[in-house]
Amino acid sequence: MESRNYTHISKLLLLGFSEDLELQFLMYGIFLFMYLVTVLGNVVIILATIVDFHLHTPMYFFLSNLSFVDICFTSTTVPKMLVNIETHNKAITYEGCIIQIYFFALFVVLDNFLLSVMAYDRFVAICHPLHYQVSMKPKLCVLLVLASWITSALNSFLQSLMVLCLSFCTQVEIPHYFCEPNQLAHLACSDTLLNNIMMNIAAGLLGVGPLTGILYSYSKIVSSVHKISSTQGKYKAFSTCVSHLLVVSLFYSTLLGVYLSAAGNQNSHSSSTASVMYTVVTPMLNPFIYSLRNKDIKRALKTLFKKV
Repeated sequence: MESRNYTHISKLLLLGFSEDLELQFLMYGIFLFMYLVTVLGNVVIILATIVDFHLHTPMYFFLSNLSFVDICFTSTTVPKMLVNIETHNKAITYEGCIIQIYFFALFVVLDNFLLSVMAYDRFVAICHPLHYQVSMKPKLCVLLVLASWITSALNSFLQSLMVLCLSFCTQVEIPHYFCEPNQLAHLACSDTLLNNIMMNIAAGLLGVGPLTGILYSYSKIVSSVHKISSTQGKYKAFSTCVSHLLVVSLFYSTLLGVYLSAAGNQNSHSSSTASVMYTVVTPMLNPFIYSLRNKDIKRALKTLFKKV
């Protein structure tokens, strides 16, 4: 019977994208720029929703929460990667890796829930406009966001706990730019059956569940819009959903790309590229998607910049 020497891991190595110093310098500049744009863009959206009283509605309350989560989501991975490139040190402590996993899982599930809640908001606004003010009371909006935070936090705690139960034989080299639970499970020497089961259950309940809610909401929205007789009325009703639909499509398509690359055992470069799309690119584009196609946001931004 083969024996394995399990060791306590104090540090892990994040291999990142490349060993080439010139490429690393280029990646540093690109990621620093994208991170600053992400933070600035989402902060502007949050300030705009606070300054303009016209945006004190459920839809923009959820949008400001999404912007805050996107800032936190990107901040979970990118700053550490930038520090590693700048210091030429790929190490991350085991405790730091667990903390990163916790917050990564927290914010990716929160993104998922908030997109689902925003779809429900559009469903009530378009399908039941006369009951919108009654249905989407401030108290309910706060409860929906709070429930999303609590559920995400519990899932993150469970994911972190499952990783803590893993044992490793040698120094762990993660072919990624951040600590990703699936990658650690693949590198573990101990039995990962329970981890895989729990990850699949979590993906099913916390990933597929909200997506199903989004698809159901939009099926009802399309049905309601189809019943509107005038073309102008149809356009006005559906235009309030365009930005959200674009963000949902971008988020889930990139998330699906990560899942397929992991399931297909593709090379680390493909997996890292797919991860960049939903951990960095999607949060960066969200403010532009909502501001460029939204007259209310444009007006709020003008008001904000005048005050500045």
